[in-house]
Amino acid sequence: MASEAHTETTRRDFIYIGAGAVGAVGVAGAVWPLIDQMNPDASVLALASIEVDLSSIETGQSVTVKWRGSPVFIRNRTEKEIEEALAVPMDELKDPETDEQRTKPGHENWLVMIGICTHLGCVPVGNAGDYDGWFCPCHGSQYDTAGRIRKGPAPKNLVVPPYDFLNDTLIKIG
Repeated sequence: MASEAHTETTRRDFIYIGAGAVGAVGVAGAVWPLIDQMNPDASVLALASIEVDLSSIETGQSVTVKWRGSPVFIRNRTEKEIEEALAVPMDELKDPETDEQRTKPGHENWLVMIGICTHLGCVPVGNAGDYDGWFCPCHGSQYDTAGRIRKGPAPKNLVVPPYDFLNDTLIKIG
């Protein structure tokens, strides 16, 4: 008879299950604000990506936009600039990277780069230097028309941010 009492569900079992469920909900309710506060706030999410209209940028012209607090150089390169970038032998580059790796297929005239020198974090001057690309007056680093380091102490090319063409005249950076 005593074994039958232990196999049946009793009122006490229901109370244990109910109390455990309420406790689990309580713990989840207490922990959720701690986890949620680690998410980025709205101001950070707003800067996560930007859309840039390219229709007003003429061939041979560069513009600078701000993304995540950093300057981004966008250049509509001429055919001559593209040809010069393609003609550079890879063994002449400190950080070998082809022009195709720095542009999107079908949009080779558009160059999008973060405008921060890879040596000391300065902002290079556009359309300057021996290669008519970018020149960092702080220490003399020179980048070509594809943003690749050609001369000076900078170790790497200007960084290409993640970006996509939404259509022929609109890009999304980030």
